[in-house]
Amino acid sequence: MKKYKILFVIHAFFMTPLVFFSCNTNTVSTIKSPSVDEIINADKAFSDMSRQVGMKKAFLQYIDNNGVLLRPNHLPIIGADAIDYLSQSNDTAYTLSWKPAKAEIAQSGDLGFSYGVYEFTTKDTTLKGTYVSIWKKQKDGDWKFVLDCGNEGLSQKP
Repeated sequence: MKKYKILFVIHAFFMTPLVFFSCNTNTVSTIKSPSVDEIINADKAFSDMSRQVGMKKAFLQYIDNNGVLLRPNHLPIIGADAIDYLSQSNDTAYTLSWKPAKAEIAQSGDLGFSYGVYEFTTKDTTLKGTYVSIWKKQKDGDWKFVLDCGNEGLSQKP
């Protein structure tokens, strides 16, 4: 009987910490947490494409099929109408670029936003404004915007 008590004590001594530590919720997770860098990188690549090949091609590449454009003097332009609106734009006389100032991503990792300052440059003028884009992760892992809105009129003073 004494032998069994000793085995029980040894078993309890070694197994209790094992059970305790295996239930610890602060263990390293194998699930990759969403990264805000994904949104920043998508936004920068979007701007780079706009600067290099034109606003129209960039917006058509980065808009979600159900994307929404909020533009001055327009009701929201949604989905196929947004794609038609972009397709009809003529971007040969200007360059549109922007730089994200901040981005956030949902804990789920499939939705986020970015905002920053844009520059609209023609041959002899540069106008600045602010923008916000809401991003959705696609099934293939790429990010496309589901809402884009710009605000004109940042002061041109230094």
